[in-house]
Amino acid sequence: MSLFSERLTNLREANSWSKTYVAKQIGLSSMQTYANWEYGRTEPDFSNVTKLANLFGVTTDYLLGRTVPDEDRNTADLADDD
Repeated sequence: MSLFSERLTNLREANSWSKTYVAKQIGLSSMQTYANWEYGRTEPDFSNVTKLANLFGVTTDYLLGRTVPDEDRNTADLADDD
């Protein structure tokens, strides 16, 4: 199971939502499409990642595996790379 699919499952379960509910909320015609994302069999396109992030109230970065919040990054290090 990927970090992405694990986070999807955890977020859905934390809200006590069914897979069918999430699929309908983001406009999928099939619950199985969403289930496959949770099982790690397939991955959503960028549009659906954005819809999922909005539904769950998280960032796309979080869903995709980023673990360090933006406000904790040291942007001064980035300037040194120029």
